[in-house]
Amino acid sequence: MDDTQLAEELRLAIGRLVRTVRAADTMPAGEAAVLGYLDRGGPLTTADVAQQWGVSHQSAARAVKDLQAQGLVRAEAHPSDGRKVLLSLTRAGRDRLAEERRRRTGSLGTAISEALAPDEQKALAKVLPLLARLDAHLRSG
Repeated sequence: MDDTQLAEELRLAIGRLVRTVRAADTMPAGEAAVLGYLDRGGPLTTADVAQQWGVSHQSAARAVKDLQAQGLVRAEAHPSDGRKVLLSLTRAGRDRLAEERRRRTGSLGTAISEALAPDEQKALAKVLPLLARLDAHLRSG
């Protein structure tokens, strides 16, 4: 298998796996994504969220508004620009995100233990650093 074929097979396999794991989610994918961005990089402006998510400002603002209405995100005045607000997770937002992550991890963990033999689980563990290097290379790129 050449590099192009390997890349295509990897893209397809990871894409299917991510979509399958996300099927366990109980909240819309966009809302979960916003919570994740705020958890990893917050506080952020709505424009920052839109840029990281790769969507329009309006789409990000809609998701943020829904999250605020649920008490999962709070907005505070930006310290240096009065026209902007900074978004942060509330305690309820952190708890909800942790719950979604536990659900995803549990689903995937069960699949690993049920579908893979011990030697396959070890092989999978050896692949993780390679995937991390590919991600880092693509991000720097």
